[in-house]
Amino acid sequence: MDLAELVTDRTPAGIAATLARLIRSGEIAADERMPTVRDVAAQLRVSPGTVSGAWHALAEAGLVRTRGRAGTFVLSQRSTWLPPRYRDLAAGDQVPYRIDLSSGTPDPQLLPPLGVAFARLARRTQGATTSSYLGPALIAPLERRLRADWPFVPEALTVVDGAMDGLSRVLELRVSLGSRVAVENPSFPPFYDLLDHLGAQTLGVDVDEHGMRPDGLARVLDDGPGVVLLQPRAHNPTGASLTAARAAELADVLRRHPRGRDVLVVEDDHSGSICQAPDVSLGTHLPDQVVHVRSFSKSHGPDLRIAAMSAPADLMRDVVARRMLGPGWTSRMLQEVLLELLTDSTVRESVAQARNAYALRQREVARAVRATGAELRAGDGINMWLPVTDERAATVHLAALGIRCAPGAPFTTSTPNPPGGHLRISLGQVRHGYEEVGTALGVAAQQR
Repeated sequence: MDLAELVTDRTPAGIAATLARLIRSGEIAADERMPTVRDVAAQLRVSPGTVSGAWHALAEAGLVRTRGRAGTFVLSQRSTWLPPRYRDLAAGDQVPYRIDLSSGTPDPQLLPPLGVAFARLARRTQGATTSSYLGPALIAPLERRLRADWPFVPEALTVVDGAMDGLSRVLELRVSLGSRVAVENPSFPPFYDLLDHLGAQTLGVDVDEHGMRPDGLARVLDDGPGVVLLQPRAHNPTGASLTAARAAELADVLRRHPRGRDVLVVEDDHSGSICQAPDVSLGTHLPDQVVHVRSFSKSHGPDLRIAAMSAPADLMRDVVARRMLGPGWTSRMLQEVLLELLTDSTVRESVAQARNAYALRQREVARAVRATGAELRAGDGINMWLPVTDERAATVHLAALGIRCAPGAPFTTSTPNPPGGHLRISLGQVRHGYEEVGTALGVAAQQR
């Protein structure tokens, strides 16, 4: 394809517009590898930076995805409302499966009933609604409850519409085109999508059984990231959780590095109350550098769409002010419901039972996998990270058994070169048959 004849406007926007038309018309097919930035720049006689700007616009529009050294590929235009890596995870969801280990959602049977909380709220408020658009974003009784259970003394607290809402609000204020952000590798795919959308450069930091590695963090700090994004417990996808000692090590790396005091640490505690591990935060050591987000979706229900967030006071003022130009605040009625759920003894017992049930599933599935000769470490929460000899072969083998898993590639900062890779295993649907599931996973892990 001779782009020199097709592209008349050789600005980044013009190049992106021409290629977008070709992709949407099907002249450039889904999964096709795009030419390199240098090749396009040579064809069009423009700078590589101009082409990179066009590639960024196409990625932001959900038309292409860059896979590190593997290149840039055209995305299927089905489910275009999904961000690119979400789209990768959704691929094949139209196929019926006997067991779905891919979704990452909690077991509905382990969520506490919400009816009692809503009934109590109805009796207490008797239909009353908020009296002001300009009232506080966080109701005082809920703030007191959250502060009593926070892992460090926060400067400021608020509530947001789920963990990703809070994370995106903070990152939109602190990250712009060309910013560098350190993030765990592997990590939650929408983190990468969000950073791509903001035009940030992702710096991957390896994780082990205790979370982000201090030596890896020290190395990427030399590249000058303004933000470190991490998951302190039940890391998705590996299930790892920070220990207090590891949190102290990471904080010490930041203290000692010449650029460390300028770094904002953003923590996504997405699985909260269903974790076996205690709530550990770098905020214990660096309270003026840490944003800590605690979600209640896995423990109390995804449709509550509510998470608590602490931040340094000046940053929190900017977050709350920006939300006033959008949703305004998180429903104070939902805040009252959350308060009921956090204080009701029956609900607290239900969440504790769920926490123990997920821990049992982790142990038993890992045991069955290891019995086949494959490797799998039990983690925390609902996710596990299964090393496989060949990612595609493992996925196909499981599909033949009616088992769906999430491929590991979307969870990594770059697509691994086959053979090798991982599968992300979610235990939300594994209520029984641990040995059957674990055996199938172990055999699949060794497929070539």
